Amino acid sequence: MADIDRYRDSRGTSAFGYGLHHVQIPVPPGSEDRCRAFYVDVLGMTEVEKPPELAKRGGLWLRTDGLEIHLGIEEGCSPSKKAHPGILAAGLDALAERLEQSGHAVEWDEDFIGFRRFHTRDPLGNRLEFMAAVDE
Repeated sequence: MADIDRYRDSRGTSAFGYGLHHVQIPVPPGSEDRCRAFYVDVLGMTEVEKPPELAKRGGLWLRTDGLEIHLGIEEGCSPSKKAHPGILAAGLDALAERLEQSGHAVEWDEDFIGFRRFHTRDPLGNRLEFMAAVDE
């Protein structure tokens, strides 16, 4: 059995029907405009209006395709050096080019069997992984 087949067969299922609704990334107070410039203008996501009670807390909710990211305000937060969401992207090379043209470094990593992937950081230093499955 090829490594990619072992990977795909190892995902399993549960009796609970798990799925991921969103990922929350902490951001400092007052950073919403910088985040919009990256997540909306560069990544092409859409800002979603938060429910009124949650909007009082600040931050942003962003959606596109099958992805939702919540940027939550957190006093004294600092970006993680390693933790990150793994985001599937069909146009991986075009996205990498867009990020680089916008001044965001892209670091390719070929160590994940069955996927092409790269890491980048948002303007606040949060690590993001973008990846696409490859067929053997």
